[in-house]
Amino acid sequence: MRLIGQAAPRRRASLRRQLMAGILLPVLLFVGFNTVVLYRQMLRAADTAYDRTLLASAKAIGEQLEIEGRGEQARLSGKLSYAALEAFEADNRSRLFYRVTGFAGEMVAGFPDLRPWSGRLPDRGPYAALVNFYDDEYQGLPVRVAVLLQPVSGSERQGMATIQVAETLELRQTLARQILLDTLWRQAGLVLVIAAVVVAVVHRVTRPVRALSAELAGRAENDLRPIDAAQAPREIAPLIEGANLHMARLSQLLEHQKRFVRDSSHQLRTPLAVLKTQVQSALRGDVEPRLALEEIAQTVQGATELANQMLALAKVEQLRQQDDVPVSDWASIVHAVALDLSALVADKSLDFELETQAAPVRAHEWSLRELTRNLLHNAVRHSPPGGRLAIRLALRGSQAELCISDAGPGISAAQRERMFQPFSTDATAPGAGSGLGLAICQGIVETLHGQIALENRVEQGRVSGLDARVSLPLAAPG
Repeated sequence: MRLIGQAAPRRRASLRRQLMAGILLPVLLFVGFNTVVLYRQMLRAADTAYDRTLLASAKAIGEQLEIEGRGEQARLSGKLSYAALEAFEADNRSRLFYRVTGFAGEMVAGFPDLRPWSGRLPDRGPYAALVNFYDDEYQGLPVRVAVLLQPVSGSERQGMATIQVAETLELRQTLARQILLDTLWRQAGLVLVIAAVVVAVVHRVTRPVRALSAELAGRAENDLRPIDAAQAPREIAPLIEGANLHMARLSQLLEHQKRFVRDSSHQLRTPLAVLKTQVQSALRGDVEPRLALEEIAQTVQGATELANQMLALAKVEQLRQQDDVPVSDWASIVHAVALDLSALVADKSLDFELETQAAPVRAHEWSLRELTRNLLHNAVRHSPPGGRLAIRLALRGSQAELCISDAGPGISAAQRERMFQPFSTDATAPGAGSGLGLAICQGIVETLHGQIALENRVEQGRVSGLDARVSLPLAAPG
């Protein structure tokens, strides 16, 4: 039952129907236009044929005309009868009427009520004769009339006789209907053939699309394998490539979520087990209450930092899916992070140096703050007391480069290979963290289309510290 006010689902357009309509409609329009043109051409051909018969009947009448009398008494005459025209009537389905007018416009023979001709001959007629054809009415019936100017000469006088022959249109109308029916049947057959071919072709062309739809519908929910586009038409190849790219991103996101859940459960299990042991030990009285609380607080602090970093790593993946990214000033964020960690710097009495340039980059403030905080925190952690720590943010062409230089022991070749992997920290090293900081940094840098590198700084043949370099593209002006 549809709720009141709920919009009805819009019916989706069928690709097959659109293809058939797009092909058949122009064909139908063309066939219709062609039918009209062909019908008119055949009517003109029929009129030409029957007009030739009218001309022949008029000439037959003209051959029987002669001049009687002499001088001013000479008159046009002829022994004419309607029977002479019967040879030109076709199957008694049309009737002929004629009228012969003399030199002075007098009635010579024929049907007096046939309207006399008062027109003019065309400049260039279709026949080698002084003839004209026109449509008229006789006794309330439509007729086709041929008027012939026939020269007649005698021994003492000559002149031009006007011969009119009219024919009723029954035969022409019957022929026109027959021509129309024949034309429509042929064109209808042509349309049916074209429609059958179009339906067959469209069905064949859309078969790969239906097969692809059936293959996708039969897949399992977690089956994100690429679609095989080998048999697909070239026109839908971009759609398949886009779908494969989207499924690849989904597969990567799903794999990241699985890995995150797996790593999270593994990493949180240890501090929770330690916390449980410490609580049980305190309840038994094995440890003094104050010392037990301090140990528990330290364990909770470590678990909290681990949870926060794991949430930050998950948030980095969310940032990959966002398109509307604001422009942030990296320099102001670097200053704010340095101020936040100033207590740690002062606790180790580090020789701190900060030098920045305005660097607008397209990134969320949170991601820049987390990136800078993790790198600076690692540098402070691995710097010896009284060591040197320098932060420089400079512009290099279209890139903003952040370099954090510490005076720590650097990293070995083995550590370099797995440094950016989650939970890859050396637990035996002093001040070791959870192993997520650099993984978070790399994820943020990749999201922002930048580069990150850790390089040992060598002076006088020995490692004097570590340089953490991050390059991010500057935001386009405007």
